[in-house]
Amino acid sequence: MGLTYAKLKLTNLFGKQQIDIEALVDTGATFMCVTEEIALQLGFDTTEVSTQVVTLADGHQRKVPKIAPIEIAFENRTYVTEAVVLGNEPLLGVIPMEAMDLVVHPRLKTLTINPQHPNYPVALVK
Repeated sequence: MGLTYAKLKLTNLFGKQQIDIEALVDTGATFMCVTEEIALQLGFDTTEVSTQVVTLADGHQRKVPKIAPIEIAFENRTYVTEAVVLGNEPLLGVIPMEAMDLVVHPRLKTLTINPQHPNYPVALVK
């Protein structure tokens, strides 16, 4: 196996700032996670945003800043969401991946749009 990364465009929908990033595709993460630097480049003041309590991989809980609304773009897919500000590299979690109908190929170390739905995302609601 190995690590899978994806090129994403993030947009602050209020300020319209955009940034291109490479994020770790993390099927063990729930949300989009961005670094403090990325949040600042998107125009957010992390001392003036709401917070989210998250549980880390080691079981510890931490209150972290939450920025919103941001748009995540990957190929022909977009998703409007919030992101938590945490860590030293951005993570693409399962909620945005599922919402954009993306497929992880661990052996190939790639992220692609679902080939069964190439033109638009289809999300499960059951």
